[in-house]
Amino acid sequence: MTKPLNLFILAGEPSGDRIGADLVERLQARGPVTLTGVGGEALTQKGLKSEFDMNELSVMGWADVLPRLPKLLWRARSMARKIIRTRPDVAVLIDSQVFSAIVAGQVHKAAPDIPVVLYVAPAVWAWKPERAAELTPRFREVLSVLSFEPAFMARVGGPETTYVGHPALARFTQRPAVPARGPVLLLPGSREGELRRHLPLMRAVAERLKDHPRVTGFMLPTPRVLEARVATEVAGWGASVEVITGEARKAEAFATAIAAAAVTGTVTLELALAGVPMATTYVADKGQAKRWVQYKVKFASLPNALLDRTLVPEVLQLAPEPEALVAEVRCLLDDKTVADAQVAGFAEIRRLMQNGAPEAPRVDPAERILRYQKP
Repeated sequence: MTKPLNLFILAGEPSGDRIGADLVERLQARGPVTLTGVGGEALTQKGLKSEFDMNELSVMGWADVLPRLPKLLWRARSMARKIIRTRPDVAVLIDSQVFSAIVAGQVHKAAPDIPVVLYVAPAVWAWKPERAAELTPRFREVLSVLSFEPAFMARVGGPETTYVGHPALARFTQRPAVPARGPVLLLPGSREGELRRHLPLMRAVAERLKDHPRVTGFMLPTPRVLEARVATEVAGWGASVEVITGEARKAEAFATAIAAAAVTGTVTLELALAGVPMATTYVADKGQAKRWVQYKVKFASLPNALLDRTLVPEVLQLAPEPEALVAEVRCLLDDKTVADAQVAGFAEIRRLMQNGAPEAPRVDPAERILRYQKP
């Protein structure tokens, strides 16, 4: 009988939960897996019994982190102790960069022989590249979802980094053309702080574009745990917005959408792979904005970073001011050449992500993790 892979896995937000579920599915196709750790709906469906509610980790920016800092530090210490006590074959920490770094640092200090892998590299290419070298003692390897990251990490002294693609490549099929009419997607983020800052922007897009002749309505995908909270919010808007949950409904919405207003997160990569024209935005707290200026961040959205050029508009703000975002979405609806140019760029992104870079071809993430299984 094949010995099970003893895997500790930790995801702190919905995008990481989906990445983790994809990895576990790949591993389970190769043999038995014993799971412990933290995750959401997707990992639960693969057999994980989460140590605590994943949404406790879904915070970004100091304004959101500081009130929860004592509990986050306590959770990090407890997860590090769990890894040290149970001694898994490998611990895979997905994104949640600050939390993951704390956990990995404590594990390395107490039990450096336990391999800890970071899945999704931090955006050291965007700001503070010196962070890469700080990862080396903590993480045995980084699994990257962006094809240019392995070369960059090597250049700035980061850990061994392997390009493994992204599960969205399989989940979303790029459409041959944008429909003539259809819904507009509203994607305000999945963290409480993101919702607070971005829902006013999404409301303005819906209310000001509801009578556009190409628009049949608005759809707002959100995790099930946030469904009631978001539905209550949009019920008071002056436009009808359908709140949807689940990956199947989300894929259907992406297939029919004519445009999207989206925060500059992982969802922009999913939209690109589905061929949905988009305007991106982010309302930052003062700490985030300071870093953008200090490190002269070139691009905030992943489609632009992948192609190293401005493909999709980025409306970056310190307070929700909707005029610029509404104007960018309206431009996508009114000017077919603008939307078509985006779709052509999205095809480039899909080809690049399917193959990887010449120096970093795409590798199956399960194969990398199985390297750490004890005999």
